[in-house]
Amino acid sequence: MNETTILQRIRLTVGRVSGLRLFRNNCGQAWMGRIIRRTADTITIKDPRPVQFGLNPGSADLIGWRTIMITPDMIGKSVAVFASIEVKTDNGRVKPEQQNWLEQVEKAGGLAVIARSPEQAAEFFKNH
Repeated sequence: MNETTILQRIRLTVGRVSGLRLFRNNCGQAWMGRIIRRTADTITIKDPRPVQFGLNPGSADLIGWRTIMITPDMIGKSVAVFASIEVKTDNGRVKPEQQNWLEQVEKAGGLAVIARSPEQAAEFFKNH
């Protein structure tokens, strides 16, 4: 199974987890400018400039929050805890910048996991 299929299945599965809201985080670079010519498979732009999208290189495939209830000694309010899932195939390798992202999320008190199946993602959020 490829990563895109796993990611879509994870989205469907964790979408049913109460209090969990995750969004697709595509990262990359595109080009923008004034279009001067367009064909079926080519666009030519004038005054091109790069545009970065997504949070940053290494940020996870799915990001969002998990709503949790704060204990009574904290006035009983709900808060959103940052949540992050890096999706990989069974053989997929985690890049150093992706590992760093996951570690930084955890270090800051967020929830971060590498998931290779919908069941693995659901199990993580069942326990966190």
